[in-house]
Amino acid sequence: MQHTSLRYFYEAAQLGSMRAASDKLGVAVSSISRQIAQLENEVGLLLLERGRRTVKPTEAGDLALDYYRKSVAEREAFDSKVRDLRGLRAGRVDIAMGEGFVTAGFSDMLTGFLNKHIGVQVVSITAASSLELVRLVADDEVHCGLVLQTPTDPRVRIKASVPLPIVVLASPHHPIAARNRVMLTDIAAHRVGLLPEGFLTRQALAVAERAEGVWLRPAVTTNSLQLLKEMAKSGDCLTVLPLIAAIPELESGSLKAIPISTAALENSTTCLITRIGRQLPEPALRLVSVIEANLRKWGHIGQAARAPDG
Repeated sequence: MQHTSLRYFYEAAQLGSMRAASDKLGVAVSSISRQIAQLENEVGLLLLERGRRTVKPTEAGDLALDYYRKSVAEREAFDSKVRDLRGLRAGRVDIAMGEGFVTAGFSDMLTGFLNKHIGVQVVSITAASSLELVRLVADDEVHCGLVLQTPTDPRVRIKASVPLPIVVLASPHHPIAARNRVMLTDIAAHRVGLLPEGFLTRQALAVAERAEGVWLRPAVTTNSLQLLKEMAKSGDCLTVLPLIAAIPELESGSLKAIPISTAALENSTTCLITRIGRQLPEPALRLVSVIEANLRKWGHIGQAARAPDG
C-alpha cells in the first residue's frame, strides 16, 4: 500500500472529514478522495463510511488505521537507529589482528575512539596466523583486519600498508643498542626472550633463521608482549618483536629498535585490510579511518626510531 494513500486516509479518518484533511495537508479534497478510492480498490473493501459531511472508518478501515500507525512507529524506530549509527551512538565493529597489535598504543587509540563514540561496541579477535586473519576478513566474519605481512589473497583490499619491520628491541644501555644494524648471529650471542612458536612474529623469525642458518635459543618464551618488553628494558635481555608492538616505548626512549639485516624481517609491513566489494557500516568506516591515520603516524615514528645515529 502506498504511504501517501494511507496518510490521506489516516488524516480523513482521524479528523472525520475529507475537508478537514484537505485543510491540514494542504491538498485538494478531490486528490484526497481519489487516493482513498485507489486504496480501497487495492484492498478490495470500503475503508470509510461516507456521510454528507463526515466520514468514519469501517471495520476494514480500523485494520488499515492500525497498520498505518504501526508502519509509522516502525519507520520512526528505523530513522532513530539510523541517526544513532550516523552519530555513532550505536553499532558494532569486528576486527581481527595479529598479536603484535595487542599493545598500549593500540589500546590508547581504541579507547579514544570509544570515548568519542559512546555506544559503539568493538569486538577484537587475535588470529593465530596470517592465513586465518585474511580468511576472517574475506568471509565477512570481521569488518577489517591488521596483518603483519602483505596479503596476496585477491578477495581482500589493502586500505593502508606501512613499513613496520620486525626488529630487535633493547634497552638503550644494552651493548647491542649502539649498533645501527645487527645480524641474527649478533642476537644469538645474547640472552633473548621470544614469543612462542606458532605466533606470526615467530613464524617470520623462523623463515629468517632457516635462510641464515642461525637458530636463536630463547632464555624465556612467553605470549606476553609486556613481559618481553619489560625484560628488554631491564638491560639483561633482548627481544624480537614487530616494531609496532613497542611504539610507546620507542617514543619514551625506554627501548631502542635495531634493524635486523635479513629480508624476512627487515621488509615486513603492516597492512590494514577489508574485503573487496564490502560496504562497511558507518561505525566500521570510522574505526578503519582512525586505524589508517594511526598506522601512518606509527610508520613515521618507526622510521625515526630505526634511523642510524650518524
